Amino acid sequence: MSQRRRRSIPDPRRSPARPVHQRDHHELPTSVETSAGGLVLSGLAESVRGDGSVDLSKMYVALIGRLDRRGRLLWSIPKGHIEEPEDAHTTAEREVWEETGVHGKVFSELGTIDYWFVSEGRRIHKTVHHHLLRIVDGQLNDEDPEVTEVAWLPVSHLVEKLAYADERKLARQALDRLPDLARAEAKAGRRTLR
Repeated sequence: MSQRRRRSIPDPRRSPARPVHQRDHHELPTSVETSAGGLVLSGLAESVRGDGSVDLSKMYVALIGRLDRRGRLLWSIPKGHIEEPEDAHTTAEREVWEETGVHGKVFSELGTIDYWFVSEGRRIHKTVHHHLLRIVDGQLNDEDPEVTEVAWLPVSHLVEKLAYADERKLARQALDRLPDLARAEAKAGRRTLR
C-alpha cells in the first residue's frame, strides 16, 4: 500500500516542462515604443582655441528638467515619441524644439538607449535614438507642460548634471567625440548662436 501512495504522488522533477510559447495568464501585455531626441549644442566652433585644442566649458548644451514623484528636479536629454510619418532625425529636431524652444539640426548620431518599464498595467520596451544637433535659432523656454525647467549648461558639466545612468554613458561618448566635431565646425567656418 505504501508503494501505491508513493507512485500516485507526482514527482515534480519528472513533470513535463511547460512549453515556452504558452503564455502565463498572469503575464502583463507588452508594448513597443520608439522615441528620438538629442543634445542641441551651441558654441561648437567657438570652443576651438587658436592652437586647435577645445575648451568644453565654452560649448553649451540645452537640457530639460522634470520633477519626479518625490519633487526632485531631474535633468535629462530632450526626447519624445516618433510620430508617423517622421523618421528619427525629424522627431529629434521636433522634440528638441517642443521641449526647449530651440531649433536644432541633426548633424551626427549619438547612440541608442533601450530599456523596459511597467506603466498602466503594461510592460513597455522602449528604444530611444539620440542625436547631436547644431543650434539653428530660438530662445530657451519651458512652455512644454511636461517640462519644469530648461537650461543651457556647459558641456564640461554635462555628465554630472544628467540624472540617468544610461544618458550619462551617452554623454561620455559625446564628450569623446565633441573636440573633433568642434574642430570640423571651425574648419568649415560655421559659427553658432550662443
